[in-house]
Amino acid sequence: MLELGLALQARGHTATVVTNPWFEKQARETGLGFIGMGTLEEAEAILSDERLWHPTKSFEFIAERAIIPNIERLYEIVREHRAANTIVAASGFCFGAQIAHEKLGVPLATVHLQPTMLRSNIGGGMQGRIYVGAGMPRVVKRALFWLLDKMVIDRVLGPPINAVRAGVGLAPAGRIMKSYVHSPQLVMGLFPEWFAKPQPDWPPNTHLAGFVLHDASEQFPVGAEVDEFLATGAPPVVFTPGSAASTMAAFFRESVEACRITGNRAMLVTNFPEQLPRELPANVRAFSYLPFGKILPRCAALVYPGGIGTMAQATKAGIPHLVVPHAHDQPDNALRVEKLGLGRRIYPDKYNAERAAGLLREIVGSAEIRRRCAEYAGRIDSRAALERACGLIEGLGCSD
Repeated sequence: MLELGLALQARGHTATVVTNPWFEKQARETGLGFIGMGTLEEAEAILSDERLWHPTKSFEFIAERAIIPNIERLYEIVREHRAANTIVAASGFCFGAQIAHEKLGVPLATVHLQPTMLRSNIGGGMQGRIYVGAGMPRVVKRALFWLLDKMVIDRVLGPPINAVRAGVGLAPAGRIMKSYVHSPQLVMGLFPEWFAKPQPDWPPNTHLAGFVLHDASEQFPVGAEVDEFLATGAPPVVFTPGSAASTMAAFFRESVEACRITGNRAMLVTNFPEQLPRELPANVRAFSYLPFGKILPRCAALVYPGGIGTMAQATKAGIPHLVVPHAHDQPDNALRVEKLGLGRRIYPDKYNAERAAGLLREIVGSAEIRRRCAEYAGRIDSRAALERACGLIEGLGCSD
């Protein structure tokens, strides 16, 4: 979203990021405007809670702590700050933007970073740990989606969404994930068709722009310590549980032991160093931040949960993936990585040193995986994706 804002700003528009103050410094350092939504304490409480990455508890946790509290907040921010030529580009779970579109007439582009937000009764990937692809009968898939909506999604999100809607004079909304997460004007996927083939039952106004990569390499270049480590041995394996993960001590413990078994050099990346083993082998270093765009092409593989941004960076770098998906879109992304032949996946409850070592040997040693990685690296054009995305958003300003 930062890259999208910067690209729109470069085209002469004013771009403002609306999100939690946790991200204010990052947004302002890029030169974008910023409006805080919620409190820093709310973000810290979310990031420190193990439910954030739980395979079955994460949705209700995120809904309760992040989605629901921001419905009315976002509506009020749009209402207060809108101008005659304002366009809002927001993720599907930013329901305050959808309400502002309906009530105030503010043009809305829904931006889906991951294909799991686009349900299909025809094709697809994973819904959590449940496979909902073409191999599942459509009648079974429709029943599963209906059950998920009734028992979980609409039960949790429906009442608070409709309370805000009622407060501004709008009728109730239903089947949230089926339709309400999509703008009726523009649905934009920031991923390419080769990663998720468009389905006939996706919203008719859906457009795929391609992967948009964000890497703060200019603000944070490769440091001397990082450069020295990369230059003084075989290409290392990078291990990261994600920038927001603070409860992954087991992941790092098993990863370090896997490197003892294989002899791989390793770089551990986390903003929360208390997760790391107290003592690290000489061939393993820890870092709070690495500019992936610059360092991943010099590495042997990436082990990570499967977040869509990191996945795109690793694909562009042309290195093998070992995906350890927890929740949200990660299982679906992991399946797609494996189907493309870019690496392997393993669920966290199965991730231990012995299995990780075996999978590392497989992906690093496979000529076929290396060939596939090189092929797909050449297919990512972030600049072209940004041009398409900006053009689609600007088109909303020209519509009646």
